[in-house]
Amino acid sequence: MLHRLCALTALAALVVAVGQPVAPAAGSSPTESLKTATIELKSAGPLAFGPDGILFVGDPQAAAIYAIDTGDRTASTSKARPKVEGIDEKIGSLLGADTILIKDLAVNPISGTTYLSVARGKGPTAPAILLRLTREGKLSELSLKEVKSAKTMIPNVAKGKGRQEAITQLGYVKGRLLVAGLSNEEFASKLRAIPFPFQKTDAGTSVEIYHGAHGKFETRSPVRVFAPYQIKGEDHLLAAYTCTPLVKFPVADLKPGTKIRGTTVAELGNRNRPLSMIVYNKGGKDYVLMANSSRGTMKIALEGVDSIEGITSRIAGTAGLKYDTLKDLKGVEKLNSFDQGHAVLLIRGGEGKVNLTTIALP
Repeated sequence: MLHRLCALTALAALVVAVGQPVAPAAGSSPTESLKTATIELKSAGPLAFGPDGILFVGDPQAAAIYAIDTGDRTASTSKARPKVEGIDEKIGSLLGADTILIKDLAVNPISGTTYLSVARGKGPTAPAILLRLTREGKLSELSLKEVKSAKTMIPNVAKGKGRQEAITQLGYVKGRLLVAGLSNEEFASKLRAIPFPFQKTDAGTSVEIYHGAHGKFETRSPVRVFAPYQIKGEDHLLAAYTCTPLVKFPVADLKPGTKIRGTTVAELGNRNRPLSMIVYNKGGKDYVLMANSSRGTMKIALEGVDSIEGITSRIAGTAGLKYDTLKDLKGVEKLNSFDQGHAVLLIRGGEGKVNLTTIALP
């Protein structure tokens, strides 16, 4: 039976430099490795939660990733689930900005507080702000002055227009921060498994996939979004690309300086870009919930993902794992798990206004 990977454990195993997990010292916490510093973000990027309320923040323009102690470690007694009409307008009013762009969101599994990565203005170098939203819908800025934190720099990142894709997605799995993005190398697409507490970040793993819609192998297209998942007890990433292959990678294969080839388990239709995805279980079965730029929100059944041979020849249309398009979920731009039965969504309405809401998982 396939089991969903719990990416956010109460206390994850630490990983030494050679990549082998070891048990943390009794009574220790990953927050003990953090030092007080002021953070100045150069750009708004992906978010992910780790243990003990630690928020990982990607800054693509700076080629940096921060681990921030939010201090948000108290389980909420509230049963409220966030819902904010016109959240973009409310954020603009809070920040005194005419234009804002919500780049990502992540929910702290301990408290249920939603954190937002926001660009104040347009363009890749627009000032970046982190906000938090309570279950009851109260917005506030997360101060980055004199906070307990750590920083790691990403080497060999893409230059020029590709710089914003230096960090496209973050995820935390058992003592390692998984990072997708582009490098400046010939095999540009990278997946990195960075031990936390942070050590020096290595060059990462070059990844290759077969893109059925294009009929060829590709090494320069970055992973846009991914979700951790266990297959037969082994950690994997389910990763989605533009135009729109879904690929599985064993986490154990992410070794510094190597090249790996993923298994393409689905083609979801060309002329499309994945925006956000999660894995969840309902009725004893596992699914991906994926928001896309032009093909709506998809519910992808993961039955058979353990045994599928993968797509290795050109295809027209769709192939591989089966999915349904959820017609009542239109305009979804970002989503994240809220609890075992619900997800938080950012939805852009017909008039361009962005609403945040919480739904029961379909």
